Amino acid sequence: MGFEYTDSHVHFWDASLRPYPWLAGVPSIAAAHGPLDLALEAEGSPPSRVVFVQADCDRGRALDEGELGRVHGGPGPAGRGDRGLRPDGRRGRDLAGAQVPRGPAARARRAPLIQGETDPGFCLSPAFVEGVRECGELGLSFDLCVRHPQLSSVIELVQLCPATSFILDHAGKPDLRSNMLESWKAHIGRLAALPNVACKVSGLVTEAGTAALDPDRFVPTISHLLETFGPSRLLFGSDWPVVKLASPYATWLRMARALLAHLPEQSQASIFSGNAGRLYRLG
Repeated sequence: MGFEYTDSHVHFWDASLRPYPWLAGVPSIAAAHGPLDLALEAEGSPPSRVVFVQADCDRGRALDEGELGRVHGGPGPAGRGDRGLRPDGRRGRDLAGAQVPRGPAARARRAPLIQGETDPGFCLSPAFVEGVRECGELGLSFDLCVRHPQLSSVIELVQLCPATSFILDHAGKPDLRSNMLESWKAHIGRLAALPNVACKVSGLVTEAGTAALDPDRFVPTISHLLETFGPSRLLFGSDWPVVKLASPYATWLRMARALLAHLPEQSQASIFSGNAGRLYRLG
């Protein structure tokens, strides 16, 4: 039997069905990408489960994008001001722009991509915080897609929402091109000290660029994540198809396995499958 793993961060899109304006800036990955494409590009080692993550389609079609998530599960989208159903069946409060999943496969919310906001206090507005707190009430986790300079605000957001579980996408996007990691390390240490946060080992090759596909380049980053979050709160993810801007899918999978091969077998199993199953409540 081959290597079995869960990919905790996968996008599917087809711009002919729903618009993704940002794809115009990355023509090399703008073509339609679906599950069969992923299976082919995994080169004989496809994931046994994936977590579908919304890919920032045009805001007017965000609810429509959520239909993809019904099959695969994961953080899904919705339009601004949508009201989610509470566990008791009542309508929730206004979610203030939080991306609200629809359908039985939804497992989390993903904000309107905090990474693209220029206001450092965007995620700390009272309405935004209220919406994120409601995630905990709805039994949903909250995916954080941010850049490393935004981590200080994210730490405050997490502190304000202790009953909500958070999953940090792409390790908070450290500055791997210049390799200036001290500020990122300090913020990750503070974030990992909060027990309701987990972190995806994903997106790193994209942050580093195509000139940095030597696994040794990522050792300091991976070591810090292991020291702070530990194997019980780290999840493997590919960020496919975006990962292809820097690396083929299979190359990143091999690199991640090599970077974590020194860990005990159970720790590797947790990072590559068990933690995603637990945190996203996969079947």
